[in-house]
Amino acid sequence: MKRFLCLLLTAMLVAASLSACGAQDSVDADAMTPVVLNEVAHSLFYAPMYVAIEEGYFAEEGIDLTLVTGFGADKTMTALLTGEADIGFMGSESTIYTYKEGASDYAVNFAQLTQRAGNFLVSREPIEHFSWDMLIGKDVLGGRAGGMPEMVFEFILKKNGIDPMTDLSIDQSIDFGSTAAAFSGGQGDFTVEFEPHATSLESKGDGYVVASLGEDSGYVPYTAFSAKKSYIAENPEIIQAFTNALQKGMDYVQSHSPAEIAEVIAPQFEETELETITTIVERYASQDTWKEDLIFEEDSFDLLQNILEEAGELDGRVPYADLVDTAYAQNAAH
Repeated sequence: MKRFLCLLLTAMLVAASLSACGAQDSVDADAMTPVVLNEVAHSLFYAPMYVAIEEGYFAEEGIDLTLVTGFGADKTMTALLTGEADIGFMGSESTIYTYKEGASDYAVNFAQLTQRAGNFLVSREPIEHFSWDMLIGKDVLGGRAGGMPEMVFEFILKKNGIDPMTDLSIDQSIDFGSTAAAFSGGQGDFTVEFEPHATSLESKGDGYVVASLGEDSGYVPYTAFSAKKSYIAENPEIIQAFTNALQKGMDYVQSHSPAEIAEVIAPQFEETELETITTIVERYASQDTWKEDLIFEEDSFDLLQNILEEAGELDGRVPYADLVDTAYAQNAAH
């Protein structure tokens, strides 16, 4: 009987212990805040964000992150405005368009990730000494009208004295993310591609990178994180925690080699070889793609509006103070 009671007591203690552990796990799980992030594209261009995911920085900040790819800024903005996403990651021009359309609960930018364009001009044939006037009279696979990739491309053409409307033919009919496949299939003399598509075309012998739009356009506020005005007002602690996690990712890429960064983010790009990921990260790092902090400066916002005006997509300036909130990025940087 004594032995039976001892066994029974032991079993009860073990059960109680397991129950306590389970309860603790449940509490920890309940303490995590679910956040849906919709990204405009899944690209190595956004390496700091993927570092923050893979290194567990969002989890450290109490965020249970769900990442969804929108495949286009228009789709990402739609997801944000309809409540399918809590936070959107896209070109900030989309927030300007939404504001200009008169939306009352418009999207506000709270963190800027990239400061260079992330796409490259790919030629069908290798060109040792490329110059932009080589595009005159050629067919180029471009981007969606009003989107940052296309506007920055046209901005560069104009800087080089080339009229985008008359001096070449830009095909804007192909879906975002499908231009590389179309180029491989024989369409166009040149194509404007993000990574890993540019390097993929090179590895297959279907194309050759001849210019970096990031280097030729200068510093441009290319992509930023935004949320609806109401979401930020109602969830300032979530926005701050999210920004803190991103800043840790920014710090990591500033203090580690391209090889180390590639190793960390490789699980995000399982179909891409580690050597290729390293090459691409090195290419982006060498052109100073990522800011040291996430603060979206007013000068950058003014430059963005200059580009929009030159592209004929903006008929009047919008106030920086309405569309950019730097408080969270400033807090995260300290």
